[in-house]
Amino acid sequence: MSLAFEELDFQITEIGEVSLRRRREPRLNDATVFEVKLGDEFLMSSLFTVGETALADLALERLDRSCVVVVGGLGLGYTAHAALAHSQVAELLVIEALAPVVAWHEQGLVPLGPGLSQDPRCRFICADFFAAATSVDGFDVGESARRFDAILLDIDHSPRHRLDADQNPFYDAAGLRRLSAHLLPGGVFAMWSNDPPDDDFVNALESVFLDVEAAVIEFPNPYTQTTASCTIYLANAAAAADA
Repeated sequence: MSLAFEELDFQITEIGEVSLRRRREPRLNDATVFEVKLGDEFLMSSLFTVGETALADLALERLDRSCVVVVGGLGLGYTAHAALAHSQVAELLVIEALAPVVAWHEQGLVPLGPGLSQDPRCRFICADFFAAATSVDGFDVGESARRFDAILLDIDHSPRHRLDADQNPFYDAAGLRRLSAHLLPGGVFAMWSNDPPDDDFVNALESVFLDVEAAVIEFPNPYTQTTASCTIYLANAAAAADA
């Protein structure tokens, strides 16, 4: 039997102390739980992954073609894993700013790590998603200004609850317009949020994209025995004839 609590890794990064923990949860029949923390703040838990999976599934349901996908934020790998479950995904680039998080997957410290690392379609890029999203060069360091079929984002807690104030400009219409330049015609931008739908952010999306939706995803909270929810924002870039 594993220890009740183990800190699998702890690293000092440019944005603070990041740690990976594994523990047994006695309230849930000793289920094994993996958690990622930034300082004292929880970034990800393997107990709550419905939203991360829905982020990939809802976005890719909007595409009926072979596609190349960008995922912003690796975490415990659930969004990337869900994307690779779609046979239409020919290539997946995962943009992660924190090198230790990439290393956890490559070293097999997290359950989904080996599967992602060994899938020939998946490539980890250690970079700042927000800087790449608003730059001309874009996400693929090997192919400047490359455009993609889908960009899926799961980094900040919500459009208003951000990990770093430097990311603020991304969420206004100008920042979203720069992001849209990295999408192919008809491509999809999707984003996870832990908060209810934000009207201001929806308005910003609608000023840039088409078919904007704020989908509320409900899931059980095993601690409180209640229903929790998150929001998945979805939007399409204009088709070529509309651009």
